Amino acid sequence: MLFFKLQRVIFFCLSLLTFISINVYGDIPEKAQWIWPHGEASANSWVAFRKNIRLDEVPQQALTKISVDTKYWLWINGEQVIFEGGLARGAAPNTIYYDEIDFAPYLKEGTNTIAILVWYWGRTRKTHDDSGSGGLYLEAETWSSSLKTDASWKGMLHSAYDPKSGGGGKNPNRVNAYNIKFDARKSLGDWSEEAWYSEQYNDDHWTNATEKGLPEHTAKGKLVKRAIPQWEDYGLADFELLSIDNETIVLPYKNASSDTVVIRGKLPFNKQITPYLKVKSAAGVTLVADTDNPFNMLKSTYITKDGVQEFEGYSWINGHEVLYTIPPGVEVLALKYHWTGVGKMTGTFECDDEFFTRLWWMGRNTLYVCARDNYMDCPDRERGLWVGDVADQTGAVFYTLDEPGRLLLKKGIDNTIAYRDGDILQGLAPGFGAYRGESSELTAQSLQYIGQGIWNYFYNTGDTATIKNAYPSILRYLQLWEMLPNGMPEDRNGYAKWVDWGTNSDKEPVKVCWYHMALGAAKKMAVMLDQPSDIAWYETRLKSIEANFDAEYWRGTHYGTAGKPKDERVSALAILTGLADESKYQTLLENVLVSEYNASPHMEWIVEEAMMLIGAYEEGLRRMKVRHEWQVSQENLTTLYEKYDSKRRGTYNHAWNATNYVLSRYIAGIKATDIAWSSFEVKPNFVHLSQLRQVVPSVKGDIYMEAQKTDHKVVMVLKSPSHTEAHVYIPKEGKTIREVKVNHKTVWKKGKFKKNTDELSMVSNDEEHLCFQVAAGDWNIEAILQ
Repeated sequence: MLFFKLQRVIFFCLSLLTFISINVYGDIPEKAQWIWPHGEASANSWVAFRKNIRLDEVPQQALTKISVDTKYWLWINGEQVIFEGGLARGAAPNTIYYDEIDFAPYLKEGTNTIAILVWYWGRTRKTHDDSGSGGLYLEAETWSSSLKTDASWKGMLHSAYDPKSGGGGKNPNRVNAYNIKFDARKSLGDWSEEAWYSEQYNDDHWTNATEKGLPEHTAKGKLVKRAIPQWEDYGLADFELLSIDNETIVLPYKNASSDTVVIRGKLPFNKQITPYLKVKSAAGVTLVADTDNPFNMLKSTYITKDGVQEFEGYSWINGHEVLYTIPPGVEVLALKYHWTGVGKMTGTFECDDEFFTRLWWMGRNTLYVCARDNYMDCPDRERGLWVGDVADQTGAVFYTLDEPGRLLLKKGIDNTIAYRDGDILQGLAPGFGAYRGESSELTAQSLQYIGQGIWNYFYNTGDTATIKNAYPSILRYLQLWEMLPNGMPEDRNGYAKWVDWGTNSDKEPVKVCWYHMALGAAKKMAVMLDQPSDIAWYETRLKSIEANFDAEYWRGTHYGTAGKPKDERVSALAILTGLADESKYQTLLENVLVSEYNASPHMEWIVEEAMMLIGAYEEGLRRMKVRHEWQVSQENLTTLYEKYDSKRRGTYNHAWNATNYVLSRYIAGIKATDIAWSSFEVKPNFVHLSQLRQVVPSVKGDIYMEAQKTDHKVVMVLKSPSHTEAHVYIPKEGKTIREVKVNHKTVWKKGKFKKNTDELSMVSNDEEHLCFQVAAGDWNIEAILQ
């Protein structure tokens, strides 16, 4: 025993001398290297890395760069610091993201152990561009010259992870990631713990990593800082309910039967989660964690060692329930889930009609579960950045998510511009023509993305740099269209004719409207960027469409192609683009918007927005209820479907659901009226409601609004952030406003406003509203009606 203790002391001293020699003589590569265990990286491989460093004192800040292809998990001195680091490559085919992490809170004087688990996917599905080289890059140049990836790191293929775990399939419509299959009998043990001379983990048998070169040479990528913060990590949580065959169970639970059972763990709502389990079992027993989601492509399989053990499958999945397959003889000690996501859902909407409160909540959940490395069409079968889907999501983002959600939109724009196919703006999606070497362009989606995605991103954030980068590509894309003798743009042929699911799609005028909207948005960009010649080009095309649209498509009761069935999508887009003048609004409402139900969720919200825009709030809410009632009424459904078709509904969590944007923008009535929310409007439309409450997580800060009405009173509460001003519209509800008190002081009485100040001034007074302008701050407005 004495001999072994002496051996440990000698080894520790030799390690310390090596460390000192490295620091004194600089006997390490000048720059951090891309490292990997010996040999080439194979797809779906998991590699464990370790490095010990010694510190005489802990720095106040220890910013460290980490980059991998594709994902990593980081521990310092046995404490997990990052759960699923690494952002899927996508800024361009020659870009790789790095994370910047402050190690300081986790360091200590003396020996520190850095442990990193890297998962290399090794395949490209458009939204992730495989570098062709699994690897790890780490550099701490500002606080530790010795902490950088080189041959002094220990690296080992994690043999417990099966590289043949499958998942996603070979079909290019499937996801990048893989199933998890982990055999605990082959585990490396607690390898993330501290060094063995602290009587913890012994990595003496590990081999030194192989230096592969600088990242730009090996990983084919220029290092670019991560575009969004690390995931919001909500930690391990208990399920709301655990059951077997609809019977509630309580843990610990031992499967004493002779058959395998399935324990169902109910989630509060559909989330991106990783499943966790703690069991007592004999060795060699197989447990599986899956979800109830029929389109889920991934699962975690765990093969037990002997005794008490715990495991978490690191490949995220989603659903309403997690299903654990438990064989006979296994005692389940704990089942939990680990929820992570992009930022926080800080926006809220509530009203006294529970239907619309719940619908908004379901839309919120749908948006959040469709956001991670990119905004995606769905979190299960594809996870693809279809740009039209992102356009659908964009409006909702600014009423729902905080800063990381806004930054993810920026990433989507940057990625789309970088991945253009020549002059074509295409979706970063894993299907259709992409795997045949063709463009992933859907013209309707690309045009919608310019008009409702890219421009709205700028208007809500004021991020000029992103628009400056995107604008040249937008111009070249719009120039691909030729104008026809009838004054309309051509319908570009070939791949990319799809415009919507649903029925009776009148594609030609739909695309004309999208082109007009994109031209209008691009013209605004050109004005902002002072491009006069481009402005003239846009104006020529806009005027051509505007001058000829009615002659080409007006059918007397609706807009559409001669001989085609009525399609409410065409008339709705004609309203949104301004191609339909106000004299036609009532005709369109009566003959199309309230009667035709062809749109899928991808364009249904556009129909509802058009109805709200012309003031048909009651009819718009009625349509919204008709379209979504079958979903809202399902108690166990917490996200929204891809289709309305009762037989083919698609995924139950699809990005094509922007009802929360419509409710927030037109019923709560809050919208930006200047770039980056420097000014905004509060104009609630009660319709049949009597209470409204909204939180808008604007780029300037949270806006809180609450409005209540009775037969004789309207009360509004507004809390607006610094550097903003708001126009607050008090609805008259068909009556006369007798008196208005602001912050409990009378400012309006008997038709007269007392006095304008810098903080409060009167703007207008018409038949429907009395409007005040208010500065940033807290406001309580009480209007007495008669």
